[in-house]
Amino acid sequence: MTSLIRPFKGLRPVPERAVDVAAPPYDVLNTAEARERADSRPLSFLHISKPEIDLPDGTDPFAPEVYAKGAENLQRMIDENVLVRDTAASFYVYRLRMDGHEQEGLVFAASIAEYDKNRIRRHELTQPYKEDDRVRQITALNAQTGPVLLAYRSSAEVKAIIDAVVQEDPVYDLVTEDGIGHSLWVIDNFAQIEQLTRSFEEMDALYIADGHHRTAAASRVAAARKKANPAHTGSEAYNYFLCVAFPHDETRILDYNRVIRDLNDWRPEQLLEQIEQRFEVMSSDAPVRPDRPAQFGMYLENHWYRLDIREKWIPVDDPVARLDVNLLQDNLIGPLLGIENQSTDSRIEFVGGVRGLEQLEKSVDSGDMRIAFSFFPTRMQDLMAVADANEMMPTKSTWFEPKLADGLVTHVLD
Repeated sequence: MTSLIRPFKGLRPVPERAVDVAAPPYDVLNTAEARERADSRPLSFLHISKPEIDLPDGTDPFAPEVYAKGAENLQRMIDENVLVRDTAASFYVYRLRMDGHEQEGLVFAASIAEYDKNRIRRHELTQPYKEDDRVRQITALNAQTGPVLLAYRSSAEVKAIIDAVVQEDPVYDLVTEDGIGHSLWVIDNFAQIEQLTRSFEEMDALYIADGHHRTAAASRVAAARKKANPAHTGSEAYNYFLCVAFPHDETRILDYNRVIRDLNDWRPEQLLEQIEQRFEVMSSDAPVRPDRPAQFGMYLENHWYRLDIREKWIPVDDPVARLDVNLLQDNLIGPLLGIENQSTDSRIEFVGGVRGLEQLEKSVDSGDMRIAFSFFPTRMQDLMAVADANEMMPTKSTWFEPKLADGLVTHVLD
């Protein structure tokens, strides 16, 4: 029987180098930003996760030599004893801290077979070129680096073990340049590993919060290696993928807001009249940060409004249609502003809540955009309901913060 989760021998920085190695996730920085972040930081994991920064300007980030450079940089850090492999298969506790928020998760290798059976559930579609990139990266490195962020319905049994573990001193306790705190503990106690494995095995499902492309790529690599391995048993490392799982009530989702370039030929006063057909509209002297679902802020012509959708327009039984991103799309952005597909329409852009409402005002006041909308953050229970219904969430529905660091634990596929 395939276990849902299992411990592994993590490849990790030696403690005195952890702060030098820790890097933002590969997919939150472009090449120029990564090059700047890694400047004068030869041990930054960005040299492995964004290795085009060590090649000439203009290098295609998907070129074969980029993946080869990443593998070279990884091997160099191993040879120099910056990264060292644990001798015992372990779980790890990973604590994140940001702006007074704290969450503690468990690092493990999760079963790809259980992902393929939808016990590890997804809520987003993936893009083939992004999957291809991660397949090439995993293959070149023979390792999974950036961990997938999972959520699980909180468990008293799991919490009790984690609470006991974190009474000890962590192997890492560092703050990265973005102000996020990262702490890590090693769990190599057999009894605790067995208890945690049993507790997770009793769970109906785990939920991918962030990392759909990494997970899909790991599944593809596993399928290819299984096909090429006549002695395949199912216990090989490639049958599992690197994860950090947090309880659902600690996982933090921020708002994911929208800015739009034009009013689709409406005059502002006309647009407000149309919006009032489906929303209660209240003028506000202060920026509007919605305090509940089905409520939105709107910034138009240097002024904020609070929009509350009328109850008759809220679907009762459809977990996808009830999402705030769909409520605004179906009742305003689509029919009034003429944007039918937010994934492909160049008139709309997305602003993560970490950038604040000030960024919405700035975008509109500059003239680059004409109208902005602020959202109440998608709730974790809504994400899980969509995944449980085997449905997909719309683009840019969730912004998870704080972000995990790349480089603190790597899963080697030996």
